[in-house]
Amino acid sequence: MKKKILALITAMTMATCMSACAGSNSSGNDNTGNVSSEDIVSDVEYIKDKGTLIVGITDFAPMDYKDDNGNWIGFDADMATKVAQSLGVEVQFVEIDWDNKILELENKSIDVVWNGMTLTNEVTNAMECTNAYLNNAQVVVVSKDKADQCKTLDDVSGFSFAVESGSAGEQAAIDNGFEYTSLTSQADAVMEVAAGTSDACIIDLLMAGAMVGEGTSYENLTYTVELTTEEYGIGCRKGSDLASYINEQLKTYYADGSMETVAKQYGVQEAIIAQ
Repeated sequence: MKKKILALITAMTMATCMSACAGSNSSGNDNTGNVSSEDIVSDVEYIKDKGTLIVGITDFAPMDYKDDNGNWIGFDADMATKVAQSLGVEVQFVEIDWDNKILELENKSIDVVWNGMTLTNEVTNAMECTNAYLNNAQVVVVSKDKADQCKTLDDVSGFSFAVESGSAGEQAAIDNGFEYTSLTSQADAVMEVAAGTSDACIIDLLMAGAMVGEGTSYENLTYTVELTTEEYGIGCRKGSDLASYINEQLKTYYADGSMETVAKQYGVQEAIIAQ
């Protein structure tokens, strides 16, 4: 009898221990296997811990481009550097395939997309975005000898266009039913027009202002028809606290005038949106 009672007590003790273990574990998971909110690590703290802010960009003057020494500069590059300094970390710029920007964020190959990114529905649904900080538009770039004949949408409707894949320019071509070729970058699209391979290209107004016309490498090109108006924002991982942190920094830089100072270096001061 004593042996039976001892066995029963032992079995009950084991069952109690197993139940307690199932109810809690060191990782903080709930009983459904889902990670609790306590386990979600702040992106800001994650970046501080690893010591780098990795910024996803493309070669896109005047937002992000290299100087003669191979260093990344531009309005966005300089502002990203200021934010990295405020975090106490180094900034690292990584060129990405624009079509893969969302995947790059999710894989943590980069921490932020900061590259004159238009706030489209696709972008705002897939990323945690900052407030808009610059106004922009999509414009048609043609050779100067065609400019007088390219004043309206109808005037350019029969052209062959070059656009950056996955860009707002490509979407404008789709929306208007244009014939187009998708390329890796907006810079490549401009080169197509300069070479005569395409009749025109669609690029950001801010880029057009820096890349074509008098005093640029493409003096024989100009921009004409404005197809869209839009706003630039900065993209972080969905749910990231980095977006709100950047918003607060941009407010500070707008208020103290440093945002305008950087903008004037790159000729985009008229496009700044109040923060």
